[in-house]
Amino acid sequence: MAHPDIRLTGVERSFDSDEIIVSKTDTKGIITYANRTFLKVASYAENELVGQSHNIIRHPEMPRCIFKYLWDTISIGKEVFAYVINLAKNGDHYWVYAHVTPSFGENGKVIGYHSSRRVPKAGPLAEIKKLYPVLLAEEQRHSSPKEGLDTSMKMVLSLLNKKGVDYDQFIHCL
Repeated sequence: MAHPDIRLTGVERSFDSDEIIVSKTDTKGIITYANRTFLKVASYAENELVGQSHNIIRHPEMPRCIFKYLWDTISIGKEVFAYVINLAKNGDHYWVYAHVTPSFGENGKVIGYHSSRRVPKAGPLAEIKKLYPVLLAEEQRHSSPKEGLDTSMKMVLSLLNKKGVDYDQFIHCL
């Protein structure tokens, strides 16, 4: 999880539309590579990120159900797209449009993950900024974190079912 001493500033960071934040992790989410854009936007030195869990940049306002969906998808060898709010070392936040893909070994087994994050488009991000607080509130409404995660995931799946799309199609249609 994000460092407990980090206080949220409420300041939103951005990066240039021609920049791409790139990281690689092992199958447990431990960072094995972070590019310069990632280091700059997140305000970490390379030695502070490499070897750490990727959730070091997890923002507390990010619904857990979206990460569950992401991990469920990539762990079976599929790629996923997602909007994510991340936390910089100083407490600022930044939104990304993430494309996460599994990396495969010679035997075809997943050996890690590669994430490329771009600046999100304003229109879809505005819709995500409406949805995520609803999901987060549902998660926090329950005394049991598991129950909160389960019910928020059901909300996401119900939304997708009503629209007749999967998550990737949903976020591309926003």
